[in-house]
Amino acid sequence: MTWLITGGAGYIGAHVARAMSGAGERVVVLDDLSTGVAGRLPAEIPLVRGSLLDRDAVDGVLAEHEVTGVVHLAAKKQVGESVEQPLRYYWENLHGLTVLLDAVVAAGVGRFLFSSSAAVYGVPDVELITEETPAVPINPYGETKLAGEWLVRATGKAHGIATGCLRYFNVAGAARPELADTGVFNIIPMFFDRISRGEAPRVFGDDYPTPDGTGVRDYIHVADLADAHLAAARRLAERPGAGDLTLNIGRGVGVSVRELADLVAEVTGHRTPPVIEARRPGDAAKAVASVELIARELGWTATRDVRDMVASAWEGWQAQHRPAPVG
Repeated sequence: MTWLITGGAGYIGAHVARAMSGAGERVVVLDDLSTGVAGRLPAEIPLVRGSLLDRDAVDGVLAEHEVTGVVHLAAKKQVGESVEQPLRYYWENLHGLTVLLDAVVAAGVGRFLFSSSAAVYGVPDVELITEETPAVPINPYGETKLAGEWLVRATGKAHGIATGCLRYFNVAGAARPELADTGVFNIIPMFFDRISRGEAPRVFGDDYPTPDGTGVRDYIHVADLADAHLAAARRLAERPGAGDLTLNIGRGVGVSVRELADLVAEVTGHRTPPVIEARRPGDAAKAVASVELIARELGWTATRDVRDMVASAWEGWQAQHRPAPVG
Protein backbone atom coordinates (compact mmCIF):
# COMPACT_ATOMS: atom_id res chain seq x y z
CA MET A 1 0.00 0.00 0.00
CA THR A 2 1.00 3.65 -0.33
CA TRP A 3 0.74 6.21 2.47
CA LEU A 4 0.20 9.90 1.83
CA ILE A 5 1.86 12.00 4.54
CA THR A 6 0.51 15.53 4.64
CA GLY A 7 2.95 18.04 6.10
CA GLY A 8 5.68 15.48 5.55
CA ALA A 9 8.41 18.08 5.02
CA GLY A 10 7.87 19.57 8.48
CA TYR A 11 9.86 18.86 11.63
CA ILE A 12 7.69 15.96 12.79
CA GLY A 13 6.47 15.02 9.32
CA ALA A 14 9.95 14.44 7.90
CA HIS A 15 10.79 12.12 10.80
CA VAL A 16 7.58 10.18 10.20
CA ALA A 17 8.18 9.99 6.43
CA ARG A 18 11.73 8.76 6.89
CA ALA A 19 10.76 6.22 9.55
CA MET A 20 7.98 4.75 7.42
CA SER A 21 10.01 4.73 4.22
CA GLY A 22 13.00 3.25 6.01
CA ALA A 23 10.79 0.43 7.31
CA GLY A 24 9.74 -0.48 3.77
CA GLU A 25 6.46 1.43 3.51
CA ARG A 26 5.73 3.32 0.28
CA VAL A 27 5.14 6.99 1.07
CA VAL A 28 4.45 10.22 -0.79
CA VAL A 29 4.46 13.66 0.82
CA LEU A 30 2.08 16.56 0.23
CA ASP A 31 3.33 19.82 1.74
CA ASP A 32 2.81 23.48 0.87
CA LEU A 33 6.31 24.24 2.27
CA SER A 34 4.99 27.19 4.28
CA THR A 35 6.98 25.83 7.21
CA GLY A 36 8.28 22.57 5.74
CA VAL A 37 11.72 22.17 4.18
CA ALA A 38 12.06 20.07 1.02
CA GLY A 39 15.65 19.17 1.90
CA ARG A 40 14.51 17.20 4.93
CA LEU A 41 13.28 14.45 2.62
CA PRO A 42 15.53 11.97 0.79
CA ALA A 43 15.29 11.78 -2.98
CA GLU A 44 13.41 8.48 -2.94
CA ILE A 45 10.36 10.02 -1.21
CA PRO A 46 8.19 11.89 -3.74
CA LEU A 47 7.29 15.42 -2.64
CA VAL A 48 4.24 17.14 -4.11
CA ARG A 49 4.00 20.83 -3.30
CA GLY A 50 0.40 21.75 -2.68
CA SER A 51 -2.19 22.86 -0.15
CA LEU A 52 -4.93 20.82 1.47
CA LEU A 53 -7.24 23.70 0.62
CA ASP A 54 -6.72 22.89 -3.07
CA ARG A 55 -9.06 19.96 -3.75
CA ASP A 56 -7.65 19.39 -7.25
CA ALA A 57 -4.15 18.99 -5.81
CA VAL A 58 -5.38 16.55 -3.18
CA ASP A 59 -7.36 14.50 -5.70
CA GLY A 60 -4.35 14.46 -8.01
CA VAL A 61 -1.87 13.10 -5.49
CA LEU A 62 -4.31 10.44 -4.25
CA ALA A 63 -4.94 9.20 -7.79
CA GLU A 64 -1.44 9.52 -9.24
CA HIS A 65 0.22 7.65 -6.38
CA GLU A 66 -2.64 5.18 -5.78
CA VAL A 67 -2.81 6.15 -2.13
CA THR A 68 -4.42 3.62 0.20
CA GLY A 69 -3.75 5.30 3.57
CA VAL A 70 -3.21 8.82 4.89
CA VAL A 71 -1.11 10.13 7.77
CA HIS A 72 -2.37 13.67 8.31
CA LEU A 73 0.10 15.99 10.04
CA ALA A 74 -0.32 19.27 8.14
CA ALA A 75 -1.74 21.95 10.46
CA LYS A 76 -1.11 25.27 12.10
CA LYS A 77 0.15 24.54 15.60
CA GLN A 78 1.21 27.61 17.61
CA VAL A 79 -1.01 28.01 20.65
CA GLY A 80 -0.47 31.74 21.12
CA GLU A 81 -1.01 32.45 17.45
CA SER A 82 -4.24 30.47 17.53
CA VAL A 83 -5.57 32.77 20.25
CA GLU A 84 -4.73 35.79 18.10
CA GLN A 85 -5.95 34.26 14.82
CA PRO A 86 -8.75 31.79 15.59
CA LEU A 87 -10.41 32.17 12.18
CA ARG A 88 -7.16 31.22 10.42
CA TYR A 89 -6.70 28.17 12.65
CA TYR A 90 -10.23 26.90 12.18
CA TRP A 91 -10.02 27.51 8.43
CA GLU A 92 -6.68 25.80 7.85
CA ASN A 93 -6.92 23.04 10.44
CA LEU A 94 -10.60 22.11 10.13
CA HIS A 95 -11.55 23.20 6.62
CA GLY A 96 -8.31 21.69 5.31
CA LEU A 97 -9.17 18.43 7.09
CA THR A 98 -12.68 18.49 5.64
CA VAL A 99 -11.33 18.89 2.09
CA LEU A 100 -8.87 16.03 2.67
CA LEU A 101 -11.45 13.66 4.16
CA ASP A 102 -13.91 14.37 1.36
CA ALA A 103 -11.21 13.49 -1.17
CA VAL A 104 -10.27 10.38 0.81
CA VAL A 105 -13.87 9.14 0.78
CA ALA A 106 -14.21 9.83 -2.95
CA ALA A 107 -10.97 7.95 -3.69
CA GLY A 108 -11.89 4.95 -1.55
CA VAL A 109 -8.90 5.31 0.79
CA GLY A 110 -9.39 2.93 3.70
CA ARG A 111 -7.04 4.13 6.46
CA PHE A 112 -6.61 7.54 8.08
CA LEU A 113 -4.19 8.43 10.88
CA PHE A 114 -4.69 11.88 12.44
CA SER A 115 -2.06 13.96 14.21
CA SER A 116 -3.77 15.24 17.35
CA SER A 117 -2.34 16.76 20.50
CA ALA A 118 -2.39 16.66 24.29
CA ALA A 119 -3.79 20.20 23.92
CA VAL A 120 -7.21 18.54 23.59
CA TYR A 121 -7.13 17.83 27.35
CA GLY A 122 -6.71 21.45 28.45
CA VAL A 123 -5.36 21.60 32.02
CA PRO A 124 -6.71 18.53 33.83
CA ASP A 125 -5.79 18.21 37.50
CA VAL A 126 -4.79 14.54 37.43
CA GLU A 127 -1.62 12.60 38.16
CA LEU A 128 -1.60 10.88 34.77
CA ILE A 129 -3.65 11.83 31.73
CA THR A 130 -5.37 8.81 30.23
CA GLU A 131 -7.27 8.63 26.98
CA GLU A 132 -10.45 8.70 29.10
CA THR A 133 -9.54 11.99 30.80
CA PRO A 134 -12.17 14.56 29.74
CA ALA A 135 -11.05 16.66 26.78
CA VAL A 136 -11.60 20.34 27.60
CA PRO A 137 -9.25 22.40 25.39
CA ILE A 138 -8.56 25.99 26.45
CA ASN A 139 -7.33 27.55 23.18
CA PRO A 140 -8.37 27.50 19.51
CA TYR A 141 -5.47 25.20 18.55
CA GLY A 142 -6.64 22.53 21.00
CA GLU A 143 -10.23 23.07 19.91
CA THR A 144 -9.34 22.43 16.26
CA LYS A 145 -7.54 19.23 17.23
CA LEU A 146 -10.47 17.93 19.26
CA ALA A 147 -12.98 18.85 16.56
CA GLY A 148 -10.64 17.22 14.05
CA GLU A 149 -10.78 13.98 16.03
CA TRP A 150 -14.58 14.11 16.02
CA LEU A 151 -14.64 14.64 12.26
CA VAL A 152 -12.14 11.85 11.58
CA ARG A 153 -14.04 9.35 13.74
CA ALA A 154 -17.43 10.27 12.29
CA THR A 155 -16.13 9.98 8.73
CA GLY A 156 -14.49 6.66 9.47
CA LYS A 157 -17.65 5.26 11.00
CA ALA A 158 -19.85 6.49 8.14
CA HIS A 159 -17.59 5.22 5.35
CA GLY A 160 -15.86 2.16 6.80
CA ILE A 161 -12.44 3.80 7.15
CA ALA A 162 -10.05 2.57 9.84
CA THR A 163 -9.00 5.67 11.80
CA GLY A 164 -6.50 6.57 14.47
CA CYS A 165 -5.92 9.74 16.49
CA LEU A 166 -2.51 10.19 18.12
CA ARG A 167 -2.34 12.69 20.97
CA TYR A 168 1.24 13.96 21.18
CA PHE A 169 2.72 15.34 24.37
CA ASN A 170 5.85 17.59 24.22
CA VAL A 171 7.94 16.65 21.18
CA ALA A 172 11.69 17.34 21.17
CA GLY A 173 15.02 16.18 19.77
CA ALA A 174 16.10 15.13 16.29
CA ALA A 175 17.11 11.87 14.62
CA ARG A 176 19.70 13.80 12.54
CA PRO A 177 20.97 17.37 12.87
CA GLU A 178 19.45 18.45 9.55
CA LEU A 179 16.01 17.34 10.77
CA ALA A 180 16.01 19.47 13.92
CA ASP A 181 13.18 21.84 14.77
CA THR A 182 13.84 25.20 13.08
CA GLY A 183 11.17 27.06 15.05
CA VAL A 184 11.59 28.82 18.40
CA PHE A 185 8.17 27.98 19.81
CA ASN A 186 8.89 24.96 22.04
CA ILE A 187 10.75 25.13 25.31
CA ILE A 188 14.06 23.49 24.36
CA PRO A 189 14.72 25.67 21.27
CA MET A 190 13.52 28.65 23.32
CA PHE A 191 16.24 27.87 25.86
CA PHE A 192 18.81 27.48 23.08
CA ASP A 193 17.81 30.77 21.49
CA ARG A 194 18.31 32.66 24.75
CA ILE A 195 21.65 31.12 25.72
CA SER A 196 23.02 31.47 22.20
CA ARG A 197 22.43 35.22 22.49
CA GLY A 198 24.08 35.37 25.91
CA GLU A 199 20.77 35.76 27.72
CA ALA A 200 19.39 33.79 30.62
CA PRO A 201 16.76 31.18 29.76
CA ARG A 202 13.28 32.01 30.99
CA VAL A 203 11.18 29.86 33.31
CA PHE A 204 7.53 30.81 33.57
CA GLY A 205 6.37 30.29 37.13
CA ASP A 206 8.09 28.69 40.12
CA ASP A 207 5.10 28.61 42.46
CA TYR A 208 3.24 25.58 41.12
CA PRO A 209 2.29 22.75 43.52
CA THR A 210 5.14 20.57 42.21
CA PRO A 211 8.35 19.34 43.91
CA ASP A 212 10.46 22.30 42.72
CA GLY A 213 7.67 24.77 41.98
CA THR A 214 8.01 24.68 38.19
CA GLY A 215 5.67 23.00 35.72
CA VAL A 216 6.08 19.29 35.04
CA ARG A 217 5.79 17.98 31.49
CA ASP A 218 6.08 14.73 29.54
CA TYR A 219 8.70 14.97 26.76
CA ILE A 220 8.83 12.54 23.83
CA HIS A 221 11.70 12.19 21.36
CA VAL A 222 10.57 12.92 17.81
CA ALA A 223 12.22 9.69 16.59
CA ASP A 224 10.15 7.70 19.10
CA LEU A 225 7.08 9.60 17.94
CA ALA A 226 7.86 8.63 14.34
CA ASP A 227 8.18 4.96 15.35
CA ALA A 228 4.78 5.20 17.04
CA HIS A 229 3.26 6.47 13.78
CA LEU A 230 4.73 3.52 11.93
CA ALA A 231 3.26 1.09 14.47
CA ALA A 232 -0.15 2.78 14.34
CA ALA A 233 -0.20 2.91 10.54
CA ARG A 234 0.59 -0.78 10.34
CA ARG A 235 -2.20 -1.56 12.81
CA LEU A 236 -4.67 0.32 10.61
CA ALA A 237 -3.36 -1.53 7.55
CA GLU A 238 -3.93 -4.87 9.26
CA ARG A 239 -7.48 -4.00 10.34
CA PRO A 240 -9.21 -1.95 7.62
CA GLY A 241 -12.60 -0.67 8.69
CA ALA A 242 -11.93 -1.71 12.29
CA GLY A 243 -13.01 1.54 13.94
CA ASP A 244 -10.96 4.16 15.73
CA LEU A 245 -7.77 3.93 17.77
CA THR A 246 -7.11 6.97 20.01
CA LEU A 247 -3.78 6.92 21.84
CA ASN A 248 -1.51 9.14 23.91
CA ILE A 249 2.11 9.36 22.77
CA GLY A 250 4.49 10.20 25.58
CA ARG A 251 6.95 8.57 27.96
CA GLY A 252 4.77 8.57 31.06
CA VAL A 253 7.58 10.36 32.90
CA GLY A 254 7.36 13.90 34.24
CA VAL A 255 10.28 16.32 33.99
CA SER A 256 10.11 19.77 35.59
CA VAL A 257 11.05 22.90 33.70
CA ARG A 258 13.82 23.55 36.24
CA GLU A 259 15.20 20.03 35.72
CA LEU A 260 15.09 20.61 31.98
CA ALA A 261 16.91 23.94 32.32
CA ASP A 262 19.62 22.24 34.41
CA LEU A 263 20.02 19.53 31.78
CA VAL A 264 20.25 22.10 28.97
CA ALA A 265 22.99 23.89 30.93
CA GLU A 266 24.88 20.63 31.42
CA VAL A 267 24.64 19.54 27.76
CA THR A 268 25.42 22.94 26.23
CA GLY A 269 27.95 24.21 28.76
CA HIS A 270 25.97 27.48 29.06
CA ARG A 271 25.33 27.65 32.78
CA THR A 272 23.64 31.04 33.14
CA PRO A 273 20.92 30.55 35.78
CA PRO A 274 17.40 30.94 34.40
CA VAL A 275 15.30 33.96 35.22
CA ILE A 276 11.91 33.34 36.76
CA GLU A 277 8.97 35.15 35.21
CA ALA A 278 5.24 35.10 35.89
CA ARG A 279 3.16 32.07 34.99
CA ARG A 280 1.69 32.06 31.52
CA PRO A 281 -2.11 31.86 31.36
CA GLY A 282 -3.34 28.33 30.74
CA ASP A 283 -0.17 26.48 31.72
CA ALA A 284 -0.92 23.38 33.78
CA ALA A 285 1.07 22.53 36.90
CA LYS A 286 1.55 19.00 35.58
CA ALA A 287 0.77 17.21 32.31
CA VAL A 288 2.08 13.66 32.06
CA ALA A 289 0.68 10.93 29.81
CA SER A 290 -0.53 7.53 30.77
CA VAL A 291 1.09 5.27 28.18
CA GLU A 292 -0.46 1.96 29.18
CA LEU A 293 -2.96 1.87 26.31
CA ILE A 294 -0.45 2.42 23.50
CA ALA A 295 1.85 -0.23 24.97
CA ARG A 296 -1.04 -2.68 25.12
CA GLU A 297 -2.51 -1.86 21.71
CA LEU A 298 0.65 -1.42 19.63
CA GLY A 299 3.40 -2.97 21.73
CA TRP A 300 5.17 0.40 21.52
CA THR A 301 7.13 2.21 24.21
CA ALA A 302 9.52 5.15 23.99
CA THR A 303 13.22 4.23 24.14
CA ARG A 304 14.97 7.63 24.27
CA ASP A 305 15.27 9.81 27.37
CA VAL A 306 15.30 13.57 27.87
CA ARG A 307 19.09 13.75 27.71
CA ASP A 308 18.89 12.20 24.22
CA MET A 309 16.34 14.85 23.26
CA VAL A 310 18.39 17.79 24.54
CA ALA A 311 21.70 16.52 23.12
CA SER A 312 20.30 15.78 19.66
CA ALA A 313 18.37 19.05 19.57
CA TRP A 314 21.51 21.00 20.54
CA GLU A 315 23.52 19.30 17.81
CA GLY A 316 20.86 20.30 15.30
CA TRP A 317 20.68 23.86 16.66
CA GLN A 318 24.44 24.29 16.31
CA ALA A 319 24.40 22.88 12.77
CA GLN A 320 21.61 25.27 11.73
CA HIS A 321 23.20 28.34 13.31
CA ARG A 322 26.81 27.71 12.37
CA PRO A 323 28.22 30.74 10.50
CA ALA A 324 28.55 30.22 6.76
CA PRO A 325 32.17 29.79 5.58
CA VAL A 326 33.78 32.94 4.22
CA GLY A 327 35.19 32.94 0.68
